Amino acid sequence: MQGEPSVRGGVDLAERPPVGAAIKPPMPPTDIRNPDYFHKVVDCQWACPAHTPVPEYIRLIAAGRYTDAYMVNWRSNVFPGILGRTCDRPCEPACRRGRVEAEPVAICRLKRVAADNKDDVSGFLPKAPVAKNGKRVALVGAGPASLTVARDLAPLGYDITIFDGERRGGGMIRSQIPRFRLPEEVIDEEVGYIVGIGNIDTRYGQRIESLKALLAEPYDAVFVGSGAPRGRDLDVPGRKEAAARIHIGIDWLSNVSFGHIEKIGKRVVVLGGGNTAMDCCRTARRLGGEEVKVVVRSGFEEMKASPWEKEDAMHEGIPILNYLVPKEFTHTGGRLTGVVFEKVAARLDDKGRRQLLPTGEPDVTIECDDVLVAIGQENAFPWIERDIGIEFDRWGMPKVDRTTMQATNPKVFFGGDSAFGPKNIIWAVAHGHEAAISIDAFCRGDSVAVRPPPMVNLASQKMGIHEWSYDNEISLDHRYKVPLRDQAVSLKDIRAEVELGFDRQLGYAETQRCLNCDVETVFTRDLCIECDACVDICPTDCITFTVNGPEDELRRRLQAPALNLTQDLYVSDTLKTGRVMVKDEDVCLHCGLCAERCPTGAWDMQKFLLDMTHASGGHACRRA
Repeated sequence: MQGEPSVRGGVDLAERPPVGAAIKPPMPPTDIRNPDYFHKVVDCQWACPAHTPVPEYIRLIAAGRYTDAYMVNWRSNVFPGILGRTCDRPCEPACRRGRVEAEPVAICRLKRVAADNKDDVSGFLPKAPVAKNGKRVALVGAGPASLTVARDLAPLGYDITIFDGERRGGGMIRSQIPRFRLPEEVIDEEVGYIVGIGNIDTRYGQRIESLKALLAEPYDAVFVGSGAPRGRDLDVPGRKEAAARIHIGIDWLSNVSFGHIEKIGKRVVVLGGGNTAMDCCRTARRLGGEEVKVVVRSGFEEMKASPWEKEDAMHEGIPILNYLVPKEFTHTGGRLTGVVFEKVAARLDDKGRRQLLPTGEPDVTIECDDVLVAIGQENAFPWIERDIGIEFDRWGMPKVDRTTMQATNPKVFFGGDSAFGPKNIIWAVAHGHEAAISIDAFCRGDSVAVRPPPMVNLASQKMGIHEWSYDNEISLDHRYKVPLRDQAVSLKDIRAEVELGFDRQLGYAETQRCLNCDVETVFTRDLCIECDACVDICPTDCITFTVNGPEDELRRRLQAPALNLTQDLYVSDTLKTGRVMVKDEDVCLHCGLCAERCPTGAWDMQKFLLDMTHASGGHACRRA
């Protein structure tokens, strides 16, 4: 009919490419045998640097199997109790629950539920074999990266020596995370699990001053996990004159952790917008700071601190002042009196780049007794000689292969903050796993470039016509709040843990918000009769039967346009009618209604389990 667009197969023919234009090929069928395909669908596990099977341990918690849930975590992220309190949570922004409501599942805090409620796990932990393999490995630093390497290699018969300048293991976990966030007994417990494996010689209080000298000792490989131990300073007028009351944030936190500092002035200014700054301000609040302010040069949204870290600070009455750049420390007779700030605003230059430019408004002076400088951390390698085959880049960082963690001296490996700069604990763990694989291969004379594949399993969850071996009911509950200790207590005792954690009842309720993203909808083309029953029942309109086409065009004409290009489409082989089944993995709830409705069983719900392979001692079937 004239005046109406011509449509065929769901495509507006007016949008066809002009004659002579290059025609893009249709989408190929999805290869679900590729381990990465369903791995990417389990968004939380894909986002976790250590690839922890999150839905698996959440289901175990829901079943009251806390010890099993803890061990699932321990195999991948090594420090469940520590990370359940302190992880930077890269899994949570990726959580599918956050696409259907405001808040993702409290993945991190559920990890703590497993840790808090587990039974004795000693019987499940590996032990070093009596017969060693004759290889010796030195680890510099006793932080999370080095401890992960030790955890992976000691059960394989390696003789491990850990050097650290501090008197106890844990590295930055112990020195820079305040006790009101992470009790010391949790650190002792989980560091102890690793050291207790055996074949691990801990030389605490022994700082390595020369890597050349260490390499001259009879070690087959050396791993450097020394962290980023130096905090950045601020060079503005008055810094030297008022130095006595201006402190570098990470050093100050370490001194507090080890009991060397027990008080601070009543008026405190914290400079910086990262997680260290949040720890500094909250610690200062507990050591006598009555007026503690955080001052940041960027905007609130641009701060590097995690959203929950900022929320915790503000909840304790600490204001965050933005768009202020320090110009001068004021002082009288060598005594710090305040900080002068210039007001700036974010502007875009002619190339669209964001800049912070002075507004021309009068300077702002904040009076204070102490300043904590937490504007970043950097690596310091004065103990690594420059003539031992290790190349450094223009920023003074070692050149490290991002896959193998090997330096240009093939005997040396790096991980954690010392490898690529400051990140967080879970990244250090991931580096440790990869480095252990490389060290194991190197010591056996194999190529470090060959990485062992993960173990992958797909298992149907079908127990009856409409019954599954997992709970597929979708909870409508919003995210539960973690109970907090009363501020009348927590702000007076620096060792009183603020977050009390979920109890078993709240933990169970929060587990029910998980959408079981590892239970995959698996489609069998030959069983499909194209009745479209699955299309009718799908609550998110994520299934479409249509003619194939190029991906960008196909995404626009699905039942609901698939706009998230980071998540794949599941495309079947061509069906009898010439159509294909296309499923948008981005919005699927894994509810199983398509499989329940399908009259022929063309849809099945199959649990995808990916278990990352760690150092194996040369046996591909052996996992750490």
